[in-house]
Amino acid sequence: MQPRIIHRPGVGTTASVLQKQELEFKRLFIDQPVLIVVERGIKALRWDQGEYIIRSGEAIAIAGGQTVDILNRLAEDGSYRAFWLVCDAALVAEHAQAHPAQPVIRHALPLLGQPGEFMAAFQRAVAAVEDETMPVDIARHRAAEMLLWIGAHGGKFAPAEALTVALKVRRLIGRDLALEWSAATVAAALAMSEATLRRRLADEDTSLSEILVDARMSFALNLLQCSTQPVTQIALHVGYQSPSHFAVRFRQRFGFSPSAIRQRALHA
Repeated sequence: MQPRIIHRPGVGTTASVLQKQELEFKRLFIDQPVLIVVERGIKALRWDQGEYIIRSGEAIAIAGGQTVDILNRLAEDGSYRAFWLVCDAALVAEHAQAHPAQPVIRHALPLLGQPGEFMAAFQRAVAAVEDETMPVDIARHRAAEMLLWIGAHGGKFAPAEALTVALKVRRLIGRDLALEWSAATVAAALAMSEATLRRRLADEDTSLSEILVDARMSFALNLLQCSTQPVTQIALHVGYQSPSHFAVRFRQRFGFSPSAIRQRALHA
């Protein structure tokens, strides 16, 4: 099965990750809350307050709106494989409202020692995103079931809260990462002056140029991991006409080349 990213409006987004080189991804911004199931290898998730280790056959629910470090360790066959699922924001909000007593996941919640029923439910939820012929109400029900499983382990995802200006900017430019975004364009879209935009972003310890580069490189990483698109096509998709310029930016951001994502491990 080839890596792929699939989005179904009103239901969610799913993808598979196939990696054959052990690499560490520093300061990855997690926009939306996500459930990850590791099929092969080991995932190490780190942030300032701690670390979780997720092994084959285990899962982890990660809260959105935070920055983490991730290391995907290879299995004995020289590969790492995982699947992730992002439930539609409305489903997350509905679940949170229906279960007020469940604590909100602030960083991450490991789901260890899962029974076969959990994995079967996860596979149904992934199929619900992939199969557009499935009635949307049934598809939403299957995706929402995973939120119930997370709840059974003692947590829930927080519904969308008031967004920071930085996150508003990130989601705006994420609609078209190849566009030549300017401060004037972004400020107008957010109904504020350029000076206000710069000041608000400075207050959040960032800038438009920093957000733009990170959003482009992070999405490029996602495409490298979760699709079979050629590197040249990915470069164009995130606004770089020159693959070599894109490769330089990518290496500056992550510390390794785009091609390293798809290389086989040296011992494979």
